[in-house]
Amino acid sequence: MELNTSTMPARLSPGLTLRPARFSDADAISHLTAAYWIAMGDAVLSISPDEMRRFWNSPGLSLETDTWVLETGEGRIVGYEEFFNRHDHAVLVGEGYVHPDFQRRGIGTVLLQQLVHRAGQESALAAPGARVFLRNGVSAADTSGRGLHETEGFRPIRHSWRMQIQVAEPRSPIWPDGLSLQPFDRAVHDPLLFEAHELAFADHFGHTPFTLETWQHHVSGRQDFDPGLWHVAWHGALIAGYSICNSGQGVGWVDKLGVLPQCRRRGLGLALLEHSFNAFLQRGLPIVTLGVDAANPTGATRLYERAGMRVASEIIRYEKELRPGQPS
Repeated sequence: MELNTSTMPARLSPGLTLRPARFSDADAISHLTAAYWIAMGDAVLSISPDEMRRFWNSPGLSLETDTWVLETGEGRIVGYEEFFNRHDHAVLVGEGYVHPDFQRRGIGTVLLQQLVHRAGQESALAAPGARVFLRNGVSAADTSGRGLHETEGFRPIRHSWRMQIQVAEPRSPIWPDGLSLQPFDRAVHDPLLFEAHELAFADHFGHTPFTLETWQHHVSGRQDFDPGLWHVAWHGALIAGYSICNSGQGVGWVDKLGVLPQCRRRGLGLALLEHSFNAFLQRGLPIVTLGVDAANPTGATRLYERAGMRVASEIIRYEKELRPGQPS
């Protein structure tokens, strides 16, 4: 079956050059993401140079084929796009930015078409009969980017929120009976936590299984790993729930908050969240944020609102189906 990748090819504006990203571009692209998110009113979503380099070192990713930058004749990077095969060559994702001073010059169109073309190449490796799709997120405030995606055949399928709170004083978490917190020992506990995460997120929208290798690259092997911000609740020798946190852009991030299905609806998620608030407050980070699917089936948004968090910004998830079929 022919893949749905057809669009009218865009022309590059005079004076702009398209090329793959280089590791030496990390600082410039970080500044580009900062300019974009400041213009969208959400500076904390800027990507640091270290985060950029960590993503570029992802297993299976090639800078030469999976990234694009657009730069001016003076060498200023004004556009960036990246591609990633998230799962089985069928669940494909992108992320791109155009500098707000250079919008409406065709930069976003060129980058998005490069992404779709690359996704089409990757699709050839997907299993016969598998549904193949490409997803990309756009700030809800980015009317230009939203219009571009819809023009290029993407459709909005989901909304996610960045929720935030300014913690004024320490909380007093109430822990369910029979559960206890233990210091996280990465060498011993990491494989167990990886397996617990896969179980906790199996029913979440867009979840695709990690391997232990990708988990350790993107999560537990981060250079800024801080065991004091990893909070794991145990029921005997089994993990009941966890809150994996880090910091950046001057705020505390609850990166992953999970409760195993058999331990839900007992208040554990709220206890872990409030315990995380306290850990950030002790580090002088009263502003705490996290990202959540707005239609999360486990009731996470209600939990966060109950803890006092409020929606700070919204991202719209767009999808372009490249080939119909069975979910991969």
